[in-house]
Order: sequence, then C-alpha cells, then structure tokens
Amino acid sequence: MFESPPFARISQLVTRNSQLVTRMTSCKFSLTENQVLVPPKFSKPDEIQLLEQADIEFHASIAEVVNSWDNFVPEHRVFLRSAYLQALEVAPPNGMQSCYLTFSYDGQMIGIAACQVQHYRGDEPFNDEKLAQSTRFWDKVKVATQKFVTRQIRLNVMVCGSLLLTGEHGFYFHPKVNPEIAAQLLYKGLDKAAQEMGKRGKRIALFVLKDFSERTQKGLSPIFTDRKFYEFSIQPTMVLDIPHNWESFDDYLAAMSSKYRVRVKRAFKKGKNIVRKELNLAEIEENKQQIFDSYQNVAANAVFNTFTFTPDYFPELKRQLGDKFKLIACYIHDEFVGFYTTIQSGNELDAHFLGIDYQANRNAQLYLNMLYDMIRIGIDTGVHQIIFSRTALEIKSSVGAEPHDLFLYARHRNCIVNLFVKYFINSIAPKEEWVQRRPFKS
Repeated sequence: MFESPPFARISQLVTRNSQLVTRMTSCKFSLTENQVLVPPKFSKPDEIQLLEQADIEFHASIAEVVNSWDNFVPEHRVFLRSAYLQALEVAPPNGMQSCYLTFSYDGQMIGIAACQVQHYRGDEPFNDEKLAQSTRFWDKVKVATQKFVTRQIRLNVMVCGSLLLTGEHGFYFHPKVNPEIAAQLLYKGLDKAAQEMGKRGKRIALFVLKDFSERTQKGLSPIFTDRKFYEFSIQPTMVLDIPHNWESFDDYLAAMSSKYRVRVKRAFKKGKNIVRKELNLAEIEENKQQIFDSYQNVAANAVFNTFTFTPDYFPELKRQLGDKFKLIACYIHDEFVGFYTTIQSGNELDAHFLGIDYQANRNAQLYLNMLYDMIRIGIDTGVHQIIFSRTALEIKSSVGAEPHDLFLYARHRNCIVNLFVKYFINSIAPKEEWVQRRPFKS
C-alpha cells in the first residue's frame, strides 16, 4: 500500500509532459531503457529528483531476502512480512507459486512486492455440483455459457497481491516515494518478474494487481491505465469499523437498534450449546484433515473458486504466525461442527477462512454466532477494523459491516488478446444480489 508522504507536496516535480508517464510504443509489456524513475532522497525529501534507474531484484523465495525484507516492512503489515509469506511457500494452494521483488536506490531498500503465480484453466473455478443444484433456469444458462466461453483458456497468471486475502497486500514502498513513481517502479518490476518466471518454465500471460483502496488507486491509475491495464471492481469487501468507545461486546450491543439486539439474543439462544475451543499448533496438526473437510463444505457451496488450498495450510499458519493466528473449533454435544480463523494485522483483524456443518448452522445459527464471536475478539484485542472479505455480503451487513469498493488491474501480455480482457473478466466476476442492512442506531 502507498503511504502518504509526511512532507511537502512533491508532485510538482512530476508533470504530465515529463518522462514520468512514458507512452507505450508497442504491444509488448516492457519499458524502454531510458525510462525515467524517481527514488527518494531520504535526508532531503524536497530534493527528490528524476533519474534513470533504480535497482530491481527478483527472488524466487522469501528466504533469499528475509532479513532485509523484514527490516524494511513495518511490523503491522503482517501479510507482507516473511512469516506469512513463508507459510504460503511451505503450504501453498494447489498450483500456486510465490515470487518477490525488491527495489533499492543507492544501496538502500525503497520498496518490495510479493507476487503469486497461479496456473488457471478457464473452467476450473466453476462448481458443476453447485450449478446442478440451481433451480433457476437462467442461472444455469448464464454459468453454462461462462464455462463454454472460458473452457479453452489455459494460462499462467501473475498476481501482485494475495489470492487468499482481501486488501492491499501486494507491495509496500517507503513513504517518501511518490505514489506515481512507485507505480512505475512496480510496473517495471512485474515485467522483470515475468521474464524470470519464464526462465523457470512459467510463461506469464496475464498480470493482475488486486484490491486497492480509492486512495491508492489515485497513484496507480495514471500509470497502469496508460499502459493498457483494465481497471475494474468486483464485489465490495465488508469492513466493520470499531469505534474507540467500544470497550466490550456490550458496547457493541448498545449501539444497535432494538430490532437487531433482539436478533443477536435470538442467535445466542439458538447457539447456546455451541462450545468454542481455541486450538494450539499440536491440536490443529492432529485435526487438520477434519478442519480441511469442514472448509470444503463451504467451498463446495460456492459457484466460483479461484484456488484450492491443502490441509497443511492452517497448521503452517499457526506455526509461522503464532498468537496472531487463531483457529477456534466449535462443538455441539462434543461433536465437531465447524471452525473459524482470524489473523491480527496491526489494527486490523482479518476474518479468515472458516468451515461449517450446514445442519448445525440451521439449528444453531452457527455462522451468525461465528460472526459475533469475531466481533467480540476484535473489540477485546483493541483493533480498529474487522475485515470480513467479499462473501455473504448481506448477513455481514446485518452485524454492522459496511461495503468498501476495491480496485483491480489486469493486462494480458498479448495486445490482441488484451482487447478482450475486459469482457472475459466481466463474464466470470462473481455477482451477488443483496440488500444492505443497517443495524446501528441513526
């Protein structure tokens, strides 16, 4: 994510007719050798000047650069630090490979980027079983058409960001780096990463940069849209802001209208037999297959999935993240009925993956109780926000989460194919019809 520079505005150094925005002269995704870049002068930020080159290095493993990487990335950016990245390397989703970029000037690191390469088959994300369960004729026609169009697509996608998370987890630059300069460096770095992956037998066809707030988008958009990236948004992420005066779950309840307080009490009554237990590493390891199978219940209920992880994912997260990662198992009458996970990243709590038994969900409102549990954890740990991600939008809004639009960018390396990227994305992007609920008092 770009950080706002704590010094006088320097964008006057960059004009539209300068070499900052180098126009593409061909369809190839590459930069000219004389493209001008700007690194920071850390001692005197007002003297930042345009220059011709910054050092960009490619790394196939986080182990190659772990010390300098962690010294540079702030501690609160958990999803960009080596512990989480190492967990993904050790237990990656099927078919996913990670790679990394470091940016430096005058021997000093000024930026990093974490990328994921995923082999993609156009028809893989679609859930045939879920489609067959649909009773709406036009839903079946729509998804069947999408599958027909995408069935022949086979390509390697390089994602700057995280396929497993929602939010700005792709790169970080020093706060003194002008956002448009950082975007230009990132663009050049992606080209280098694609070349290096090609040498390793992974020919990259499509670039995706994901999940940027409007603030970050302002720095990215002039650079990437000028280079024929398609800018788009999909379903919003759901975020619950926690006011500073919420010191307990009771304060959360007090902020609700009476209608929604009754709803909370009803959920608690139905879920009175739910027993929660936070599992340690040994317990997660021992029960990893059961946990994974429970997650698969949820994954199988989605029409569209972009990845499939393995049973080793959760144990590795606990091993690498320690207390920042929590896995809470849920039992009813000593029977395992589901779990949920959270990851604390600075002042944010990420509501990570979960699994549920749908019969228990019907009888005990298990999922709704899990959402309330995560809110309680967020308040107790003192975070400012809970990130609930992009699924189940309406029920998440009913507990107070608000929708936040995020921006993504995509570009195919073949300029002819790139003309159709917009239509391809629009055809497969998940769309959920929902009504936003507003549980809090006016």
